[in-house]
Amino acid sequence: MGTIKMAFNYKKSVTFRLVQASKALRSRSGSHLMRIGLHPGQELVLKVLADADGRTMSQLALALGVQPPTVTKMVTRLSAQGYVRRQVSDTDGRLARVHLTEAGRALVESVDKSWKRLEREAMAGLDDKDRKKLRKLLRQVEKNLALSVDNDPEHDADMEDDEGKAGSKSDELTAA
Repeated sequence: MGTIKMAFNYKKSVTFRLVQASKALRSRSGSHLMRIGLHPGQELVLKVLADADGRTMSQLALALGVQPPTVTKMVTRLSAQGYVRRQVSDTDGRLARVHLTEAGRALVESVDKSWKRLEREAMAGLDDKDRKKLRKLLRQVEKNLALSVDNDPEHDADMEDDEGKAGSKSDELTAA
């Protein structure tokens, strides 16, 4: 007689819990964003442009970790809503740069409020030490699963922050 292998109990796996938490987060995030007239993902375009306005479509795709056609759809929708505008580059007529409009800039404040609310809801019942540990663990999982090395300079800064070297933007969110 051969041995019978136990089936993988996916419900007790960390990855299953991560998927479930991700689904719940996306759903809750979607309801917060809907209140300010956005769909999930659109807020990231606004935040990336708030950090560095006038990015090309390729730069946006890279910053958001999505394919160029996805960025094109997102920018087209945000443009139709009046939050961004495309402008042909002064130096290279083949390039279009994406800029926030005044309405888009104003909406970034609402995005920040939504994110702070979501952060409070998601982290309820976790103390600061657990939050920092969770952030560090999730960054490691993200790094483990990434196909290429993460070129985000904030990634390394996040890892350092968790080791007690400095505060971070995430700490500001949890303190709000």
